[in-house]
Amino acid sequence: MVRASTKPWNPLTWIASAFLCLLLFLTLVTAGPLSAEVVDQVPRILILYPYDERIPATTIAGETLRNRLQQATAGKVDLFSEFLDLSRFPEKVHIDRMARYLSEKYADRHPHVVIALGEEATGFIVRYRHAIAPDAKIVFCGFSGADAAKLSLPSDVVGAFSEYDIAKTLLMARGLQPDARDLVIIGGSSDFDRSWLATARRSLAGPASGLRTTYVEDLTIDEFADRASHVPEGSIILVLTVFTDRSGRNFIPRNALERIAAKASAPVYGPYSTYIGHGAVGGNTVTFESVGKAVAELAIDAIAGKSIANVNVPKTFVADARELTRWGLPESGLPAGTVVSFKEKSLWETYWAAIISIVAALALQAAIITVLLFEQHRRRAAEQESRLRLLELVHLNQSATAGALSASIAHELNQPLGAIRSNVDAIEILLRKERPDLNLIRQILVDIGEDDQRASDIIVRLRGLLKKRSEIDWQEFDLNEVVNSAICILRAEAGQKSIVVSSSDPTRALPVRADKVHLQQVILNLATNAMDAMVDAAATERRLVFQTALIENSKVELSISDTGRGIPSDQLDHVFHAFYTTKPTGTGLGLSIARAIIETYGGKIWADNRAEGGAVFRFVLPLAHPG
Repeated sequence: MVRASTKPWNPLTWIASAFLCLLLFLTLVTAGPLSAEVVDQVPRILILYPYDERIPATTIAGETLRNRLQQATAGKVDLFSEFLDLSRFPEKVHIDRMARYLSEKYADRHPHVVIALGEEATGFIVRYRHAIAPDAKIVFCGFSGADAAKLSLPSDVVGAFSEYDIAKTLLMARGLQPDARDLVIIGGSSDFDRSWLATARRSLAGPASGLRTTYVEDLTIDEFADRASHVPEGSIILVLTVFTDRSGRNFIPRNALERIAAKASAPVYGPYSTYIGHGAVGGNTVTFESVGKAVAELAIDAIAGKSIANVNVPKTFVADARELTRWGLPESGLPAGTVVSFKEKSLWETYWAAIISIVAALALQAAIITVLLFEQHRRRAAEQESRLRLLELVHLNQSATAGALSASIAHELNQPLGAIRSNVDAIEILLRKERPDLNLIRQILVDIGEDDQRASDIIVRLRGLLKKRSEIDWQEFDLNEVVNSAICILRAEAGQKSIVVSSSDPTRALPVRADKVHLQQVILNLATNAMDAMVDAAATERRLVFQTALIENSKVELSISDTGRGIPSDQLDHVFHAFYTTKPTGTGLGLSIARAIIETYGGKIWADNRAEGGAVFRFVLPLAHPG
């Protein structure tokens, strides 16, 4: 049974208890995790490189983790780097000197986190952490869990393990070279090199079954290369690491492999991604980029105060496409998921954007050409249809003109026919005489022949005027001839209306290229309109004048002027419009058809009033042979 105390309260006891509570409170406040100390300030991170700056593995991993830390902290981080150079200076005196140097260097700027790249750097910082970074969190990377166990690391030192599996590298090699009978394994003379050789002997005992396995070690770099050049054809060569050769010469393993692979008579494989591009066909590896990223994530979590634990960096197969080609190894023999470097892209992969652009441009061009051809076809069809309609209108206009001139033509035709009849009667009378005057009869027969020719010419002109065409009869002719032919047709009609017809004397031929009947139709239309316009003029003032001229040595002009009533000035622009007419019985199509004909042959037609009275119609056409 527990009894309650009856002892009176001692003031000294109260003071002691209060002091202990205050001390406990301060202890709790100041004893928080590492992140609590750095959460409100820029964290300082020290990166320890085991060797010098020339080692690609640690350089790649270090650069990757630096970039990741900069990204995660938005640049608010102090990064420090130290190269321990433990490969070239493994002596204890150097290591102690380096520890003292770093201790003094960071005495006033203790790192919050130390990242050790590799086994040597990790052992160094664990051994000297109290002098260099007593309160820092230590994370590491670059070696396996088994190697970490050998170091007997404290529980608060965690890292990203790189578990290399040389057996998987051999698996890749046997997949690419299923007929291989010899396996040659090369390793250097440093402790690290020998640890790799020991690992290979343990790991490859089973996977190398069926292969004659030879370990090549304790040689100089030149002897390694010479041995590699004399291995049996079709062998598999595994190069582990050569940090140091038998002569004590130090190497960057990648450079050592490069020298060996250059003279090798068989494909070379290795466990590091840095070997790719320096003579290795490939291997199963932990990439140094993934190592750097993994240890960076541990450091980020440590800064944030999160609990961190050991992680394994993922492994992958890597290969060099150029070495596959060099040794004639099929890419199909690679394990699934292998990352193939230096693979030449196909034409499509390299220029897909340009190819798509070119194909799109060609397709667009083809579409535009198709549309243009279609539109051209439609335009030509429309032009053909328009031409047919024009020819039909011209023919109708020709028939109308012939009908309007039929009385005059019949009158003109009646003259030679009447003369022929009179001459025949005269010959009959002469033949009844006892002694006919043969010379007179012969002269009468000549007159009959001339009258017959005149009647024939009238009929030919009438047939030409009425001839229907389904196509334009392109021909080259003298415009003066067409004007004279039209005057012949109009002369009888003009005579009946007491109109004096005259034309200028041509000074030279005016060749044009068109349909002669069409131009004759235009001239007849303009002339008959002019004669109709002179009905109200005094009989003595009725004059119809044709004039042709050469213009600018490239065009010919015909003007037809009359002495009629002229054209109202406000109607000059409308006389060529369809259905415009001032005649009670007119159709209003004659002048619009005339304009269509002239424009068909590349010319222009217009009307104007003469200063002395009357109107004048002009059209110009291109000269058949300009200049």
